[in-house]
Amino acid sequence: MPSLLTPSELETRLQALPSWGIELSPDRLVRRFTFPDFTVAFAFMTACALQAEKMDHHPDWSNCWNAVDVRLSTHSAGGLTELDFELAYAMNQLADTLLGRLS
Repeated sequence: MPSLLTPSELETRLQALPSWGIELSPDRLVRRFTFPDFTVAFAFMTACALQAEKMDHHPDWSNCWNAVDVRLSTHSAGGLTELDFELAYAMNQLADTLLGRLS
């Protein structure tokens, strides 16, 4: 089982993901992704779902038209672990790639 990150480790890792935040009680890594429309938002979710399945680490998320709200936490560890930050980084990359293709 992955180990929980310490507060100082969380702060350091969060600096590399400035668009993400930490929500407390329960500890979760959170971000809202916004896209041009529903189709692009859904394409993002599909790409993320494939990555999450490869990692065997699945997000709590919701979608409303062009927005995808993501909450990451390692439930088996009871908080935030390196897995959450790895998935957050991958999600950022997927969003950047997808939006770059639209430019």
